[in-house]
Amino acid sequence: MAKNALQVSDRFAALSAADDSLPFRQAPHNLEAEQALLGAIFVNNETMDRVSGFLDPHHFYDPLHQQIYETAAKLIHAGKQATPITLRTFFETAEPISPTLTVPQYLGTLAGKATTIINAEDYGRTVYDLATRRALIIIGEDMVNNAYDSPVDLTPRTQIEDAETRLYDLAEQRKYGSGFLGFGTALTTAIEMAGAAYQRAGHLSGLSTGLTDLDNKLGGLQSSDLIILAGRPSMGKTALATNIAYNIAKSYRAEQQPDGTMKPVDGAIVGFFSLEMSAEQLATRILSEQAEIGSEKIRRGMINEDEFRKLVEVSRVMSESPLYIDQTGGISIAQLAARARKLKRQKGLGVLIVDYLQLLTGSSKRESNRVQEITEITTGLKALAKELAVPIIALSQLSRQVEQREDKRPQLSDLRESGSIEQDADVVMFVYREEYYVERLKPSEGTAEFTEWQQKMMAVSGKAEVIIGKQRHGPVGTVELSFESHLTRFGNLARDYQVTPYGR
Repeated sequence: MAKNALQVSDRFAALSAADDSLPFRQAPHNLEAEQALLGAIFVNNETMDRVSGFLDPHHFYDPLHQQIYETAAKLIHAGKQATPITLRTFFETAEPISPTLTVPQYLGTLAGKATTIINAEDYGRTVYDLATRRALIIIGEDMVNNAYDSPVDLTPRTQIEDAETRLYDLAEQRKYGSGFLGFGTALTTAIEMAGAAYQRAGHLSGLSTGLTDLDNKLGGLQSSDLIILAGRPSMGKTALATNIAYNIAKSYRAEQQPDGTMKPVDGAIVGFFSLEMSAEQLATRILSEQAEIGSEKIRRGMINEDEFRKLVEVSRVMSESPLYIDQTGGISIAQLAARARKLKRQKGLGVLIVDYLQLLTGSSKRESNRVQEITEITTGLKALAKELAVPIIALSQLSRQVEQREDKRPQLSDLRESGSIEQDADVVMFVYREEYYVERLKPSEGTAEFTEWQQKMMAVSGKAEVIIGKQRHGPVGTVELSFESHLTRFGNLARDYQVTPYGR
């Protein structure tokens, strides 16, 4: 043990000696590219339109270039001309660059070093890429310094999470769309979507939930949609979400494209943020549903040998499904977005499920009320759905006012804590099971009321409703589903006219 410790000590000593012998290295930069770009802006102010979408003042290495770019941008955005002459007044009192060169004089020399407007974007990209490399160096240096000399309250896990967050933020910078699209481009995309729907089983334009009547009403789960699935406790929100998640994941099929990438042709890779339940509890629910063995029996070990063998076989098949679960509780909307982006980069992502919305926190550290926080969360989820181009299903609680009404079917006004949930969502669905309420009104046996109660229970037993209260792309209404409580499984409801008589 002492020998190993000595070897580690010697290694660090050698590394330290190597560090001391390293030559001084400047941070990556290209002053000539910065000068040529600024000169091009002076010569033709339209150059700013080509680079302002991705280039900010802090991306320039030279502090003076940062000030020049920022001042020029403000003038151009105000509708004024940005030239060495108009900028001169802002830099007359600036400290000279050298005894023989003032800043106003330097502005004139920049115009002489201008690149053409055609090459301006390439120069801007060079400046941006070098700034990104400098940011990577800073992150790396901070990681090393914190690892060598970390405060007592800064755990290694916290350091790793901080480094991950900073790297993800850096990777995702400027991924906010590509500006205006021509209408022809948008029409082409719409026709491609219609063609895909025509060829897909069920003629759905979106992802199939595995529930036929719900698919018919929604047209499947649409890309970039924020779908709110709400309900009171014990209605089956999580059960329906897990059913849909596994249905999509198990039907996943992809084909390799000529460029080597994989294109999904059915189903999708699913990301599931389980902020309330553990991954094991969620897996048990899905296992119970697929094996058709009660989850209570699985948890208590009340199964026989045949059932255990069935569980093993079903779990083997389930393990191949691309369903990824994040069971971290209390994360912020910013952390959720970073983890979703990471999953899409590393594994791919076709649909995202969040259980549930009220357990997320806002990213703002300042004091704010819960309504503002929920607004930030729903706005962030909608933006993330558009950015990743995937449907996001976010579960939500309902207010207690539902319980005060005689008809306990939920309405849009029952959404808890913020009107922004209804506003930001593309689809709002409510899960409602009348069986839950009727069951709790059970009267004493042997009475006339008991007979009436039994008849009502038979009518509602094993049934559930998904009430579509809002849908941007289609109709609202109610979809009836079957529900097996002991398996926490929703399914297609068999109609009387669909039931085939025995022996036929």
